[in-house]
Amino acid sequence: MRHAGEAGGGTASLPHETAPEAARAAIRAGRHSGSTAGMAPGFVQGNLAILPRALAGDFLRFALRNPKSCPIIGMSEPGSPHVPALGAGIDLRTDLPRYRVWRNGECIAEPAEIREFWRDDLVAFVIGCSFSFEEALIEDGIPLRHIACGSNVAMYRTSIACAPAGPFAGPMVVSMRPLRPADAIRAIQITSRFPAVHGAPVHIGMPAMIGIADLARPDYGDPVEIRADELPVFWACGVTPQAVIAAARPDFAITHYPGSMLITDIRNSKLAAL
Repeated sequence: MRHAGEAGGGTASLPHETAPEAARAAIRAGRHSGSTAGMAPGFVQGNLAILPRALAGDFLRFALRNPKSCPIIGMSEPGSPHVPALGAGIDLRTDLPRYRVWRNGECIAEPAEIREFWRDDLVAFVIGCSFSFEEALIEDGIPLRHIACGSNVAMYRTSIACAPAGPFAGPMVVSMRPLRPADAIRAIQITSRFPAVHGAPVHIGMPAMIGIADLARPDYGDPVEIRADELPVFWACGVTPQAVIAAARPDFAITHYPGSMLITDIRNSKLAAL
């Protein structure tokens, strides 16, 4: 069994040309334990939320009411750790670098696999991730500092309220990328083509207007430098369910660790709307 603590917070370096199945095999074997940003370019990555079957219907309604934050790209059958449509060899219990286990809204563990926590009543939701549209930004010549620095993207809880469903309600979480104004305009055009992975930004500049007091202190991920000629650009983020789970306090849930995503066999081009 892998343990998150064995990695010491670091990560083994994997070549960026890694194919999805090879990347998942390396993760499963414990050879990669950090952020999946930049891994398996060309292929969709996903956030993960796993809940008991009794809550799955409410969470599905929550996701449908909040498609910017929670665009669902896959869903398991109750008790199954597989989503065949995303990749025949995927095992949701082992194929992410790190997870979070929740009880009554509190994170109680951050393991590197979740086989010991798996239950027959669990339903898994795979949610689109902004790592997918980052490839399109990079291909267009737009630099992304967290990738250049080898760090996780900065993520923040906001004052933007999600539309509630059943017990699920709470704040939208956003990811932030500093961009020059011309690049920010182009980024809006590019990411609008990818509604299944959060689509266009929800806010640009003036972070205090969405309840962010200090960009140097993200709630998740790593801080990045914002230069004098740049604007902070904010996208809805698939970490939103974690903020909602903390607020709703279900008796049990599992999510991905922020930045540690599921790498699928689906090509990013399949999610482009145009």
